[in-house]
Amino acid sequence: MILLQVVVSGLLMGAVYALFSSGLTLIWGMMNVVNFAHGDFVMLAMYAAFYAFTLWHLGPIFFVPGAAALLFVLGVVVYLGLVRHVARGPMLAQILGTFGLALVLRYSAFWAFSANFVSLPENLVGGTIDISGIRIEASKLLGGAVALVITLGMHLVLTRTMLGSRVLAVAEDRNAAMLMGIRPDRMQALAWGVGAATTGIAGALIALFFYISPTVGESLSLIAFVVVCLGGFGSVPGALVAGLAIGVIQALSAYLIGAVYQDVLVYSLFLAVLWVRPQGLLGKL
Repeated sequence: MILLQVVVSGLLMGAVYALFSSGLTLIWGMMNVVNFAHGDFVMLAMYAAFYAFTLWHLGPIFFVPGAAALLFVLGVVVYLGLVRHVARGPMLAQILGTFGLALVLRYSAFWAFSANFVSLPENLVGGTIDISGIRIEASKLLGGAVALVITLGMHLVLTRTMLGSRVLAVAEDRNAAMLMGIRPDRMQALAWGVGAATTGIAGALIALFFYISPTVGESLSLIAFVVVCLGGFGSVPGALVAGLAIGVIQALSAYLIGAVYQDVLVYSLFLAVLWVRPQGLLGKL
């Protein structure tokens, strides 16, 4: 029963990983640009949730959509102010541009919030829930369930709606999309906004049960890159599968061999999978 509880906890955490990683894979699929500041977007959302609660006593029903809206605006601003310009240059300019943005956001957070670790109250969302003998933290259950629904909804929007078809058309062939009357700049700005909004939702949900500090974005960025590479660049379903898998692997390895080794196992399995299938689990060559 304890092992099953660990697996369920890993799946819930993995669903949140999948949510913010799906934003990164959407951006990559649209523009072939890797956003090194993606994890720092999550960090900003975590602080937004923390201060929404501590200053205005707002609960998750308010600060989760608030963080999504805030990060959506930030994503669009970053695209218009930085990305669309460096995207015309060599790959090195894109890498250094988003990496520089990550450093700006991280050290601005040090200046604004200090280096101290903070967290939301553990009982902010209802303690624990007992489901057939499996005890689950309500905050993790809420976070995992909401993340799973939004990730699946994002996939449906991309594959079943006219707006999603336009986004995918730009990702497939920018010039052909222009000939069809689609404005690529608008679609790419939307993709950056949506990609950043996923970090806003995920960050606000993670803040319910995770520590908050200016450096938390570093580890989350690494997880996002592993999820996207493992699932397949540009594949939202791949990000979901990989996120759930990594969440379970982390939880099981922490329980069976110790938390200090969980990342070693994750990255080792990641390298092993890419050795056999370099395009990722659901990616295409």
